[in-house]
Amino acid sequence: MPIKIPDQLPARDVLVREGVSVMDERSALRQDIRPLQIGLLNLMPNKIRTETQIARLIGATPLQVELTLVRIGNHKAKNTSEEHLITFYQTWEEVRSRKFDGFIVTGAPIELLPFEDVTYWDELTKILDWTTTNVHSSFFICWGAMAAAWHFHRVPKYTLEKKAFGVYRHRNHAPASPFLTGFSDDFAIPVSRWTEVRSADIAANTGLELLMESDATGPCMLAEKTGNRLYMFNHIEYDSTSLKEEYDRDVAAGSPIEVPHEYYPGNDPARPPLNRWRSHAHLLFGNWINQVYQTTPYDLAELGGSSEAVVA
Repeated sequence: MPIKIPDQLPARDVLVREGVSVMDERSALRQDIRPLQIGLLNLMPNKIRTETQIARLIGATPLQVELTLVRIGNHKAKNTSEEHLITFYQTWEEVRSRKFDGFIVTGAPIELLPFEDVTYWDELTKILDWTTTNVHSSFFICWGAMAAAWHFHRVPKYTLEKKAFGVYRHRNHAPASPFLTGFSDDFAIPVSRWTEVRSADIAANTGLELLMESDATGPCMLAEKTGNRLYMFNHIEYDSTSLKEEYDRDVAAGSPIEVPHEYYPGNDPARPPLNRWRSHAHLLFGNWINQVYQTTPYDLAELGGSSEAVVA
């Protein structure tokens, strides 16, 4: 939670430069409490595992959050029962009249397809446009981040010669960012993708700020003030065994796959993997939820047009 101090206190400027969350007196006076409305557009095949991963992270804050599970209306899921979808999910058409404090769009195992060849691309672009008026802050993950970066900024994705697969060290490029409060100078994040975005394309777009990057796998997370958007190209939300399940699946299928980088102790798949990213996953989602809480209007009906920037 942010600290409230007098607006003119000399310490205020120092704290702000260091990235400490400071609440001004006007914001403190207008605050009230209501549940945050967070939507999750779940594009992953194993929806139950993904909804658990996300709910674990956004539910770890002291704030009350109401999670709405959303799915593409014209796409039939192959790995999740229709009963589960009918019971727990709503289509975007069913929620499009609502407003949300935050909205998360997951990845999907379709990254090698051109965006326009994805069967639900037309509906997804409508959803992305809808977030600009009905969502205060959006959080895009893996393929969802690449799709959003392409849709909003025409940032291209490039096919890799081999899969970026494992746990890689990343550098903190923006220690003063409120989204990276408490982050180490470097940290481990799981990566599992056949495509990438490149720093040169991001640097050419002044609306995007590079927050995290790996020397081995490139840009990891971007922030955008316009529209309050975060783009996470890797899987910081993964469980301890997520990469193991992907590796075991490919080995069983006879697909060419390397042992995940720096994942198993001693690089030995027979040993249980160690989770070295959990604390930073909680930090990132906690920071995002906190920023949403501090900046979203109390009355969601006030959302519309261009959202205010999360970072002043």
